[in-house]
Amino acid sequence: MKHPLDKFEYCPVCGAASFVSHNEKAKKCAVCGFVYYFNPSAAVACFIRNRKGELLLVRRAKEPARGTLDLPGGFVDLHENAETAARREVKEETGLAIIDCRYLFSLPNIYPYCGFDVHTVDLFFECCVDSFDLACAGDDAAEIVILTPDKLKPEDFGLHSIKKGIKSYIASF
Repeated sequence: MKHPLDKFEYCPVCGAASFVSHNEKAKKCAVCGFVYYFNPSAAVACFIRNRKGELLLVRRAKEPARGTLDLPGGFVDLHENAETAARREVKEETGLAIIDCRYLFSLPNIYPYCGFDVHTVDLFFECCVDSFDLACAGDDAAEIVILTPDKLKPEDFGLHSIKKGIKSYIASF
């Protein structure tokens, strides 16, 4: 298995080309001694429910897993908590403002991005809105899909952690 920082060859502090494996999750500069520990990025994934109990999903517009179903979500930005990220991502991808946001569970994930494996901790939320009437696909979403929870099929989702999250969500009913 390759080191998670295999693409990082130069020390980010002094620029030396001696940034070498320190252990399975860190690299160390042989010149200045700086040690960088590779920790996962936080991401959110949102089960969005309306008052009828339906779920709003999106179809992915971009790789990875373009064309498959997904939960609205994305990376947590700097200086942002997970609940704020959930609200922002839902607004960007669906145009909807959520009225309630409840944490459910988390799963580790590896998200392939431009040839680089981004290790994440995906934080799953259940979010509520009054209605899906004003929903429109935006940002990374190609299409809005509305289903009842009993119609969810993990195999319709393209990302590994989302499939696992769908299975956990279904099991909670």
